[in-house]
Amino acid sequence: MKKQPLLLFLLLTQIFFAKAQQIDSSEVKTGFTFGILPAIAYDSDVGFRYGALTNLYWFGDGSQYPDYRHSFYAEWSKTTKGSGQTILRYDSDYLIPKVRMQLETSLFTEKALDFYGFNGAKSVFDANFSDSEQEDYISRVYYRHDRRWIMLKADFWGDIMGKELRWYGGFQFNDIEIKKVDIENINGDLATDDPDYLDPNTPLLYDKYVDWEIIKDDQKNGGATSQLKLGLVYDTRDEEPNPTKGMWTEVMFLTAPSFLGNDYGYSNLILTHRHYFTLVEEKLSAAFRLTYQAQVGGETPFYMLPFYYTTFSTKDGLGGSKTVRGILRNRVVGESIGLGNAELRWKFFKGRFLKQNLYLALSTFLDAGMVLKEYDVNLSKVPEYEKYNFSTESERLHAAAGAGFHFVMNRNFIVAIDYGRALNPQDGSSGLYIGLNFLY
Repeated sequence: MKKQPLLLFLLLTQIFFAKAQQIDSSEVKTGFTFGILPAIAYDSDVGFRYGALTNLYWFGDGSQYPDYRHSFYAEWSKTTKGSGQTILRYDSDYLIPKVRMQLETSLFTEKALDFYGFNGAKSVFDANFSDSEQEDYISRVYYRHDRRWIMLKADFWGDIMGKELRWYGGFQFNDIEIKKVDIENINGDLATDDPDYLDPNTPLLYDKYVDWEIIKDDQKNGGATSQLKLGLVYDTRDEEPNPTKGMWTEVMFLTAPSFLGNDYGYSNLILTHRHYFTLVEEKLSAAFRLTYQAQVGGETPFYMLPFYYTTFSTKDGLGGSKTVRGILRNRVVGESIGLGNAELRWKFFKGRFLKQNLYLALSTFLDAGMVLKEYDVNLSKVPEYEKYNFSTESERLHAAAGAGFHFVMNRNFIVAIDYGRALNPQDGSSGLYIGLNFLY
């Protein structure tokens, strides 16, 4: 296992320079172009990701180059911890005049999705329960359940005051299936006396929540949810890949109304502010992100709680590679949440390689999140001997600190390596993430 980060580094470096060769030409592109690349990444929460992706661009007569007229993106990938994703995405500023449109259909499978309960610190995490070398070991998948998520969405952006102020609107359909981890599949041909064998009769945390009716009977297997989204985006960043000045502020109202056939109707208000400062020209910059995601009406079913929304993506909730690097994925789940990120970025080397512009950057960061409004948890049916799963302490910040290393080619293609450590063992130990682009 210790060799894995080095192997990933070598693979990603090869991809990095292969990509550089693809974009070496400065001539205007016309018609169709496309490339096929391996999808390779590493995330402590999901394991080593492998697969393939392709992006097909239509440049037309090339008059708008380097911008494209139409983009078709496809990805298929799986991970060594049993998750997978299939993504088809279409993106264009030209199909509807003066309106950017993005359509996506995706399938995400998680054979062992993190589940630690609700309300952050009020749900106790005990690492020993999933460590087979400890006396109080229960199961290495104790804090897991299975999830299959089909997402269909259509997003639209249009200018109000140039590119700085834009309106946003979208529709998203989510079909989520929840079930117990498939223990028999994990065991395979293992003998019952094998130390890696998992007892299929051992109740996991998710099973207990269902038995105790903390998770309602009509929600335990998931369900379908249709969402409408409206928002405004104010953007003054000097560039998208790694801004060094300016801001991105957005407000979004998301609702899942009953007239769309939802069994549970609810509404969320999401406010996100990103701010970028130049500290030393072309060398050192600071980046900040603050998010407030609040339920403002209705009842959110438990399977729709662990999501983090922006006007351009829907990600798993607080914890992990996209929100609080270094703490457990989905560790912070509630009806309303807050998120904060602070990062220093230092471009310590700039040069040219294979006729391409190259820079290397180091970063250091502090990420934190917390539940601001609790999910209603009824403990009346929890046996006394199981009350150790819950805490009476007040919610607190769930924080992690760490550092990153970034390879950047032609200011756009970015390979990112981030490592974060949780500041409280109740939130896990650490996380290593290798992928593309700065976090925000």
